[in-house]
Parts: sequence; structure tokens; C-alpha cells
Amino acid sequence: MAFNYKQILVVGATAGIGAALADKFISEGAKVIAVGRRQDRLDAFVEKHGRDKASAVRYDINDREGLDSFVNGILSKFPDLDSVILNAGVQSPILLSKPEEVDLDAFHAEVSTNFSRLVDLSVKFLPQLQAKPYPTSLAFTSSNLALVPAVPMPAYSASKAALTAYVYCLRRMNQDKSTKIIEISSGCSDRTPRLHDPRGRPQGRHATR
Repeated sequence: MAFNYKQILVVGATAGIGAALADKFISEGAKVIAVGRRQDRLDAFVEKHGRDKASAVRYDINDREGLDSFVNGILSKFPDLDSVILNAGVQSPILLSKPEEVDLDAFHAEVSTNFSRLVDLSVKFLPQLQAKPYPTSLAFTSSNLALVPAVPMPAYSASKAALTAYVYCLRRMNQDKSTKIIEISSGCSDRTPRLHDPRGRPQGRHATR
């Protein structure tokens, strides 16, 4: 996948697919603004690539009250931004065969992080990207599990299916606009635990005690 963009915001850039994409874009000559919750990883990213190629902003996408401030801050500090990558992939095993043990709050938190918060960010960033006098893009990282669900991970699979449907509608409704709407579908990355909860804690065989 070649991205012909010069200044790219990558949300969820501190691990997994997001980190891999951020590294790739820099290797192709782009300036990357990494967004994530872990300040230590953000600092390491900037140190790794240098401040001329990398910047970092700490933000938790579940902080809805801080959403407008975050978006406005990004647009003010990086006026030449021409691409936004929205990436989120928290997942955890949920046994629907034992409904009495299902944590509904955790289930909805997972769907919210993987789907609803990306909707929020896309709605806020898209008008600004479309107003640019040059080509721009808004991309989402999805998963093959949107099409073939992983039975042990119903919340994750459902959230990715919802995201795929949303991106399709968004693309069709904006097909005559200058901003390209992109869905990046990928498998698992070995750069982060495959199973982790909405708080970023490893689950299953990847967990440590």
C-alpha cells in the first residue's frame, strides 16, 4: 500500500498495526504525528525517528469531552495535515455460552472503542480534510474478522463489521468529494498482544501474572 501523503496523523500508533503503519509511512518519506495513550511509547517513537520526521500527541480516544480540543489542537499545530489514519483494536474473549458471566459494560466499552470513537473522530476531521485545496485521505484500519467473525471475540468482530459498514456508507456519500475514504483490512500483528481489553491489559495466553 503506497500513501502519497506528506503529513499523516496516525491514531493508535503506539502498538500493533498502528505502529507498523507509522514506521512504514516515515520510511516512505512522510511526516507522522503519532497519537496514543502511552506517553513512554510516544516519546520512544519520536526518539526513534527524530523530530524532523515524527511528532506525538497523547490522547485517549475514549475521552469524548476532550475530543474537540484534541482535533482543534491537531489542526492548529499541523495545518498541512493531509491524511488521518483511525486505528483502534481492543479485543478480549467473551463467552456468550455463559451469559450470566458476560460483563456488559466491558462488551459495550470494546464496541465503543473500536467503532463509536472512530465515528466521532471521522466526523470531526472529515470537514477539515475536505476543505484542503489538495488531495487528502481519511483511512480506517479494519479486520478480516468483519467478514468472518472470530467466535470467541464477538464484541471485537461485531465492532469491526459495524466499522466496515460505516466506512462503506461514508465513502459512497462522499464519493464526489476530494478526500479519499479508505478501509485498511489486515490480519493480526505480532507487534502487540492479540488479546487485550479496553484498558490495554493483555488477555488469554498473552497475559502475565
